[in-house]
Amino acid sequence: QVQLVESGGGSVQTGGSLRLSCAASGNSFLNCYMAWFRQAPGKEREGVALIYTGVGSTYYADAVKGRFTISQDNAKNTLYLQMNSLKPEDTAMYYCAADWGPKRAGTWYRESEFNYWGQGTQVTVSS
Repeated sequence: QVQLVESGGGSVQTGGSLRLSCAASGNSFLNCYMAWFRQAPGKEREGVALIYTGVGSTYYADAVKGRFTISQDNAKNTLYLQMNSLKPEDTAMYYCAADWGPKRAGTWYRESEFNYWGQGTQVTVSS
């Protein structure tokens, strides 16, 4: 069974940084799509960053471009999200997701595109 466990969330001031980690187990993650999603109160869960682990291709939501970086460490079987220049609008529960199906640029950010999910880690940015 695929298992994804996030960590690294916390509370920071505007302009601060956090690095989220997602420990993956239960399958090979060498050639799959992995993503970070977030969900704020009253909002839909939305994809913020995507990586295809086979070649390291990455994609970002417009709201986080230039501030967030998704990366992988194959040796540790871990996915990361480096978040810099954090804003109050980034406050949300952040989730790690994985899926082996093909993704398209126009739809990858939808929750329904991913079948495996972590439990989430809270990020709070105060002004």
